[in-house]
Amino acid sequence: MSFISVFDVLGPNMIGPSSSHTAGAAVIAYLAQKMLNGSLKKVQFILYGSFAKTYHGHGTDRALLGGIMGFHTDDTRIRDSFQIAERQGLEYHFTINETETELHPNTVDIIMTNASGQTMSIRGESLGGGKVRIVRINGVEVDFTGEYSAVIVIHQDKPGVVAHITRCLSDRHVNIAFMRVFREAKGNTAYTIVESDDRLPVNITQSLKENHNVHEVMLVQP
Repeated sequence: MSFISVFDVLGPNMIGPSSSHTAGAAVIAYLAQKMLNGSLKKVQFILYGSFAKTYHGHGTDRALLGGIMGFHTDDTRIRDSFQIAERQGLEYHFTINETETELHPNTVDIIMTNASGQTMSIRGESLGGGKVRIVRINGVEVDFTGEYSAVIVIHQDKPGVVAHITRCLSDRHVNIAFMRVFREAKGNTAYTIVESDDRLPVNITQSLKENHNVHEVMLVQP
């Protein structure tokens, strides 16, 4: 009898045995790497709940590593993500956190470092059926799914910044599906997340950066 790996099982748009533990994990990591500026050099995955308990057996580790390298959920390279990461010189670590239990059972923190030494942290939750939610960016509570084209603007919490963002989008005839503002505290760093039904124009990032209170802009296309 020949041995069949769980990663030889191809379901609808998915490599692996579990939509929550493999497909969802890959989607979270895929979205995370889309938010990082510059090339990824090092990544740490902190696993919670059932992710922490079954990550190796369900292939969550391979899926996370594949997603962070830009592989979609149905990309067969996920099966070989460890070897591919080593060939690319990507440093990666998996850490188990069993002390924080008041979280969604399929939660992962992804801490990324680019070639310039800048770090960025993302917390994601796998909700089942391959659907996910990003709930933290750099420690700030946020909420978006990655199902729509999105622009994430990191800016100072100052009057006029949100108006600048909406004006830039309006000038390019972008139809806003959802728009939410999250902030650390009044006057501190804020995150404005705009999701659109349509694919967002790439040049929107440059226009948004024209406001001196805008620190960074991330474009995440589904």
